[in-house]
Amino acid sequence: MIKTDILIIGAGPTGLFAVFEAGLLKLKCHLIDALPQAGGQCTEIYPKKPIYDIPGFPEILAGDLVNNLMKQIEPFQPGFTLGERANTIEKLEDGTFVVTTDKGTKHHAPIVAIAGGLGSFEPRKPPITNLSDFEDKGVEYIIRNPEIYRDKNVVISGGGDSALDWSIFLTDVAKSVTLVHRRNEFRGALDSVEKVQELKNLGKIELITPAEVIGLVGNNGLEEVVIKQGDEVFNRECDHFIPLFGLSPKLGPIADWGLEIEKNAIKVNNALDYQTNIPGIYAIGDVNTYPGKLKLILCGFHEATLMCQSAYQRIFPDKRYVMKYTTVGGVEGFDGSKKEAPKAVIKSID
Repeated sequence: MIKTDILIIGAGPTGLFAVFEAGLLKLKCHLIDALPQAGGQCTEIYPKKPIYDIPGFPEILAGDLVNNLMKQIEPFQPGFTLGERANTIEKLEDGTFVVTTDKGTKHHAPIVAIAGGLGSFEPRKPPITNLSDFEDKGVEYIIRNPEIYRDKNVVISGGGDSALDWSIFLTDVAKSVTLVHRRNEFRGALDSVEKVQELKNLGKIELITPAEVIGLVGNNGLEEVVIKQGDEVFNRECDHFIPLFGLSPKLGPIADWGLEIEKNAIKVNNALDYQTNIPGIYAIGDVNTYPGKLKLILCGFHEATLMCQSAYQRIFPDKRYVMKYTTVGGVEGFDGSKKEAPKAVIKSID
């Protein structure tokens, strides 16, 4: 069983920044996320899109923001359970919690902070009749290990950043890469669109537009996809079909944890610490709701800060924490590192 001080459900920007604020209080954190990497939507959906309302950054790419946060929290050595969804929660007699994922991994902590953004993400699936028959038999919605596609025939559907970027990446791994999109225009970053066009001209990507995958063929596993382009219907040899149509946010099992829910969000008391109706469970970031709520990353950072202060008081009710500015006290990591401002040297004048 994994033990920690604060168990954070959701490894998006708000959850990551909570690690930093907890670290300043000498509290260890562990994060659970259903996605295979940290960063939430910023990593999975729009890593190359600019964000303009992060204080101190006139413009920063979403993926770069996540990279910066990961670097910022590195001294506090957070743990991660990625590619697993928080499934059940049990409150023990001592008031602590045990959270178990859909893969059976158990986590024990006195504080649970739900920072799941808009909830756990579930893939948007194409309307193919026998799609479920081939799930885990050649159909994948998220690429976790690119090596499974080595020397395989891969067909990707989609027109966003994920479809473009993975098509580009897999040209150096797969035997063949086919990108199918229902429009001639793509929604991704211009440099990615241009790179796909370049790889098409070099014969490294087969680009089929406007078209859709409408069927799957195979016995014990996927062997072919059926593609419709205009009035023409044809088959393509295929070992792996990867529809990348984005992710649909849902609260998922958290909705059954006894929390007060309003319009698919968790109600909290914003006047104090963003605690839910269950003492010891907090909700921060886009997953929560309260009067005046704004779903902004910078608001999530603020909520994470106040949540950590409250968590400290719950864990150490007899201790009084004296806040010190990082410009004064510096940042002392769990790895022994320390960042601090140079001390002023005072010299006497003879």
